[in-house]
Amino acid sequence: MDDDPDADSLLERAGFDAEKSILTRRQAEVLALRERDVRQSTIAGLLGTSRANVSSIESSARTNVEKARETVAFAEALTAPVRVEVDEDTDLYDVPKLVYDACDSAGVKVNHTAPDLMKIVSDEAGDAVQGREVQAPLLVGVTTDGTVRVRQSR
Repeated sequence: MDDDPDADSLLERAGFDAEKSILTRRQAEVLALRERDVRQSTIAGLLGTSRANVSSIESSARTNVEKARETVAFAEALTAPVRVEVDEDTDLYDVPKLVYDACDSAGVKVNHTAPDLMKIVSDEAGDAVQGREVQAPLLVGVTTDGTVRVRQSR
């Protein structure tokens, strides 16, 4: 931890631009300091506010970051050149072949082994995959660089 944390220099080094960010400057300051293990009470003193307010700002910032990640994943799935719809009741072990076949047809290379791909699908699908069974329809997208995105279809 820095002895004298400086949020402004942390934000500058990280390239923070409030005009292009979903985070407010205050949220970015709090996150930058918290990611360097600065205590909320110390941040409160630096920013001239209460520890409870810092906690609230941090919580809102983390929620905004998660929403931004979700939005990017959604956009990537929509624009991915490979989109595989996986039906409910599909065996998870069948998913890699579906994805590999679609990638081969589109000329896109997926950089994952079958077990890795099953883990990615299972992890990103959340409760839509139970054990080996797909419980809810999924959309598996693969970007041109081979990034795999998984979305629950409704």
